Amino acid sequence: MGAVVVDGRAEQGGGMDAGRVRQLWHLLEPLHAVLYYAPEVFEEAAGLGYATDERWPSYFPLRAAPLGSAGAERVASAFYSFSPRMVAEHIDPAWKTASPEAVLRARERGMDRAYRAVFGDRVDGPEQAELVALVRRAAEAADTAGRPLAAANAALDWPDAPHLQLWHAATILREHRGDGHIAALMVAGLDPVESLVSFAAIGAASVERFESRGWSPEEWGAARERLEARGLVGADGVATDAGRALRRSVEEDTDRLAAAPWRALTATEVDRLVELLGGFWVAVLSSGLLPSETTLGIGKV
Repeated sequence: MGAVVVDGRAEQGGGMDAGRVRQLWHLLEPLHAVLYYAPEVFEEAAGLGYATDERWPSYFPLRAAPLGSAGAERVASAFYSFSPRMVAEHIDPAWKTASPEAVLRARERGMDRAYRAVFGDRVDGPEQAELVALVRRAAEAADTAGRPLAAANAALDWPDAPHLQLWHAATILREHRGDGHIAALMVAGLDPVESLVSFAAIGAASVERFESRGWSPEEWGAARERLEARGLVGADGVATDAGRALRRSVEEDTDRLAAAPWRALTATEVDRLVELLGGFWVAVLSSGLLPSETTLGIGKV
């Protein structure tokens, strides 16, 4: 799936430059991800009865709650790259511990506290309303057909507080991109575990980081053998030229599929949005909440 040509210029996504689409993802992803690492959110999750000695017992209900009381099979389908066993381990008891509605209320309370802790006076600063207006327009323009996690989040009521609207918009756009990424992986013929093995093979993150998603050594090894048979990785597990090309095509397709919401903004508005997001992005990264290595491959693909 290639670029389209506009006025003699090759562009992705029907006029939205692929580099700009990727930059907006890089800026917004950390703002969404605070949910899974902030102590304030862990406190709210613990108050519902979830274990918080590690992040997974709260991660699965916090992310899946917009789907309602979905079972493990449905959540594994939407999350894609997690082992179904790992999903079942955490989702099977999740809605017995607290209802999805209670989890949604808890994550909003937690994010209110977390954003206030991370952003300080910026939460009520003069640029907040301008930023929220722009990112909300993009989120509301997102077509959620065929995108279960984006659709589930988009169906929720918008919070009243501007800083929570920022988080909600970032979450819709993040899940919109993630749903599209799964479609790109499927087009590339990469099943859930193969998607991780092939990503590790290009150095997006360490094998150990990807293995945290619950696949057994036998499943990981079998996936690597399948990729080797396709000429995508070598015997050492490192991507071949063909493997790198396939991963590039996945990322290009993901960018293209993620571009549409941003076309609700003019180029000047996108430039302004990038400028406004910069300070919030720096604040999140400077907070030390997020891990230095993730499975997203930001900055490496």
